[in-house]
Amino acid sequence: MAFIGFVWVRLRMPFDNNTITDIIINIGAPCLLFSTLLIRRPEPAALAEIAAVGFAILALVGLLAAVVLKLARLELRTYWPALVFPNTGNMGLPLCFLAFGDTGLSLAIAFFCAMTILQFTVGQGVASGHMHPSVLLRNPILWSIAVALTCLMADLTPPEWIMTTTDTIGRVVIPLMLMSLGTSLARLRIVTVTRSLALSLLRLGLGFGVAFGLVTVLGLEGPVRGVVLIQSSMPTAVFSYLFALRYGGKHEEVGAMVVLSTLAAFLLLPLLMGLVLTG
Repeated sequence: MAFIGFVWVRLRMPFDNNTITDIIINIGAPCLLFSTLLIRRPEPAALAEIAAVGFAILALVGLLAAVVLKLARLELRTYWPALVFPNTGNMGLPLCFLAFGDTGLSLAIAFFCAMTILQFTVGQGVASGHMHPSVLLRNPILWSIAVALTCLMADLTPPEWIMTTTDTIGRVVIPLMLMSLGTSLARLRIVTVTRSLALSLLRLGLGFGVAFGLVTVLGLEGPVRGVVLIQSSMPTAVFSYLFALRYGGKHEEVGAMVVLSTLAAFLLLPLLMGLVLTG
């Protein structure tokens, strides 16, 4: 999908990144989260437990990433979101389902929601350079999560036409994100590869290292332990690239981090899945 965007730009075809980004953030992503939660319907108690672990992991990874970037004299607004937020959606969810079935998928969705809330509050605030309380109230993704969780706790099911509509719209998000990523990679300069690769490996190392330490200290076992390790070890989230693009960050380097960290993650997946399933 990213390659389609890459070729599209090379053929000098028009592609409005700003419009696509606005569609994804304001319409597509809210529909994806809303439909995913209400179709899978995880238990609210399980959501709360694993979300708390997700918040703790993000806090620790965020602190370590800030220290590293400060020492390396790299700007936080571009690189911090890319180092901190993993791709817990289109990569993490199917891997957790593969490893632990429906139980793993439900737990993974809870972790995904925790990451999404923080990504579109703290992450977006860092990327944009400012964060006001009013931004939270205007964020359609947070509203979609709030409505979905309310329906879960009240055991309500929206009308079929709402579920069908949101599910259909949500399915276009991942292709659009990856095509948009490909358009940026078509303009990638070779000089960015070395630093992007180093930061990509740091993203994977920080995520796994902090998660492994925390699950060991907390004594987590079974699917909960596995889901936390899988989701925390995912590559850079595509939304980090979209934030850099939208707010004037070095989106080409962040785009390279997304691709390079994803390629590295694929190479390391056999080791990660082996640890998760046998540990």
